[in-house]
Amino acid sequence: MNLIKKLLEPHLRKPKPSDENALGFGRFFSDHIYKMNYTVEKGWHDSRVEPYGPLLLDPAALVLHYGQEVFEGLKAYRGQDGGIYMFRPRTNIERMNRSCARLCIPQLPVDEVLEHMFEFVRVEMDWIPRANGTSLYVRPTIIATEACLGVKVSHEYLFYIIVGPVGAYYPEGFNPVKIYVEEKYVRAAPGGLGEAKTSANYAAGLLPAEEAHAKGFTQVLWLDACDRKTIEEVSTSNICFVIDGEVVTAPLGGTILPGVTRDSALTICRHWGIPVSERRLTIDEVIAAQKDGRLREAFGTGTAAVISPVGSITYQGQDFAVGNGKTGELSRKLYDELTGIQLGTRPDPFGWVVKLA
Repeated sequence: MNLIKKLLEPHLRKPKPSDENALGFGRFFSDHIYKMNYTVEKGWHDSRVEPYGPLLLDPAALVLHYGQEVFEGLKAYRGQDGGIYMFRPRTNIERMNRSCARLCIPQLPVDEVLEHMFEFVRVEMDWIPRANGTSLYVRPTIIATEACLGVKVSHEYLFYIIVGPVGAYYPEGFNPVKIYVEEKYVRAAPGGLGEAKTSANYAAGLLPAEEAHAKGFTQVLWLDACDRKTIEEVSTSNICFVIDGEVVTAPLGGTILPGVTRDSALTICRHWGIPVSERRLTIDEVIAAQKDGRLREAFGTGTAAVISPVGSITYQGQDFAVGNGKTGELSRKLYDELTGIQLGTRPDPFGWVVKLA
């Protein structure tokens, strides 16, 4: 499949953000968008890069009424050598296909999508920031575009990719965050959509997140929908706990996202000889470990923040400090290792990094 490029003349392109240290997250977008269409008759076709702009959708498009949509999140980095790198992009597109299967969306041709995504990032490489801790966020998305008001699987789809420069995801940057253990609301249940990266999962967390933010918390920690005791994940990342020298995290059982950064962090820990356990862990066990000093650290893992150290956990009205509220040694070590691999400044023994330019 050929990639067609319809690029803006240089004088029509947007000015880049003037302060790369104040980018925030998801506020700026580049000059172009990548698109590819699907119909039952043609399959995936018409792969192109064109000027960034609004999408033209029928008001009856199925995505607007029945939520048939999936997306991904990954990054491109400007290394210290000036090279352009991406981190485990194939893993993201393969995970997108698993989300597609759960939402009855046709599978993407992985090799072609990767080739065209790389070329799109090269087109927009001037948007990749240079400041420390910044990157180009890459958001692939598929939406159902067939016009119909009956509950059904769409016969038409749009796959698109947008990119933009980003800084730290959390206002705290790489500093400990405060998380609130949610007991009233649930995000996902066994047999549901929890392991798919789809908008429904995030919509379910909006109200609890707003309530938590109003109380001064950065994130919500979700518990199992059935017992309201077993820890699952945070709204924007997976979560790990260091208890008795072991890294403990929830298993992939269908209700949490199989995070790429989660897998990367666990792989590195095992590579370093650190014990790792993917098992059922209750909030009561975590609080008990905190009280007797066995809980040394907790941290989130995700593409946006990479590693996010947890400074405190609030449960049933009580605040429990984690690691005296400071960034833990393993959190810092993992952050430095992962970002070093992503930027090409540290060895990549796992073959995760793809150099684009």
